[in-house]
Amino acid sequence: MASLDHIILKVNDLNTSVAFYTKVPGFTLEGTDGPFTIVRAGPNFQLQFAAWGTPGLEHYAFAVSGVEFEEIFGRVKAMGIAYGPTFSSVGATTGPGREYGARGAGPTIYFNDPNPHILEIRSYET
Repeated sequence: MASLDHIILKVNDLNTSVAFYTKVPGFTLEGTDGPFTIVRAGPNFQLQFAAWGTPGLEHYAFAVSGVEFEEIFGRVKAMGIAYGPTFSSVGATTGPGREYGARGAGPTIYFNDPNPHILEIRSYET
C-alpha cells in the first residue's frame, strides 16, 4: 500500500509560511531543493513550499501525538489564531471537536494558515 511522501504546497509569502509552519505546528525547516523550501512534517513526510501564489482554501490534516496536539492547540490559542472544532467552524473559537479520520475518531482543531489553507490537527491518542 502507498504512503504519502511529500506535497508541494503553494504559498503566497514564503517567509511568512515557513515561520507559521515552524512556530505553530512545530515542523522543522530543512532547507531548499531547487525551487522548493523543504519543511519536515514527520519522519516520512515533508512539505515542499512553492512561492507560486494561491487562493488558498485547500485542506490538509496532520495526525500528531496527544502531547503534540495539546502543545499545538496551546500555541494556536496563545497566538490568537481563529480556530474551530470542525472544518466549517473555523473562527468559532470553540473546541476541540471529535471526528473520524483514516485511523478512527479523535480530537480535532481546524484553523487557517496565512495562505489561507485550512489546517486540521488531530490525534488518535485520547
